[in-house]
Amino acid sequence: MSDAVLFDVDDGIAIITLNRPDTRNCLSEDVRDGLAQAWDRFENSDDLRVAVLTGAGESFCAGGDLKEMVATGMQVPPRDMFALPYDTVELTKPTIAAVNGAAFAGGWMIAQACDLCVASSRAKFAVTEVKVGRSSPWASPLIHMIPQRIMMEILLTGKPISAQRAYEIGLVNRIAEPHDLLDSAVGLAREILVGAPLSVRAARETVMLSTEMGRSAALQAARAASEVCYRSEDAQEGPAAFAAKRTPRWQGH
Repeated sequence: MSDAVLFDVDDGIAIITLNRPDTRNCLSEDVRDGLAQAWDRFENSDDLRVAVLTGAGESFCAGGDLKEMVATGMQVPPRDMFALPYDTVELTKPTIAAVNGAAFAGGWMIAQACDLCVASSRAKFAVTEVKVGRSSPWASPLIHMIPQRIMMEILLTGKPISAQRAYEIGLVNRIAEPHDLLDSAVGLAREILVGAPLSVRAARETVMLSTEMGRSAALQAARAASEVCYRSEDAQEGPAAFAAKRTPRWQGH
């Protein structure tokens, strides 16, 4: 991997860092390529179960590379231009955005694409496309995260919101002081690691199916998605460990 995106491992957790602080970690070609490689490495490493995405320096990600857009005369971005978890990138494991500063436009996009979000108290979020004549179709899933009128104001004005406001509307799970941000995100990842891998996967799929479908269809699909979990060795190990008052030994199968 190039140095545009760093990849570190911490006991089952992948820590992925956008590493172009001089450009506020904007989504230039080298960052996009590095991010795609990082997600691929995470998904295909059996020993990695949760990923934390953050940015180097004072910004999380300032968005797309506007200079590149001018130079190329870019109109509609190619469908596969950005490596977005669970969208253009197939992932089966949980992801956490650790937003350390500005998450604007494409920065909001990649934070939104992650399953969970921990934000620094100094973080700011904005969908700024209306200010530069672009659009934000990627923001459509926001309707499942925040109320309609709040989403409307954010997209129509392009004005930033604070980490506290992002927490209040449900965009952010937790707020941490800047020096505690990564520890807080890793701590949340460790809470996920306590669970059985197949149970975590089924839980994540249940949430996403519920987002996509109506009640009856989601129930049926979630039952099907849980079959592998129920039939696993871990489904026997969990109750056995509880009965024996010991820590379960998850196998992931």
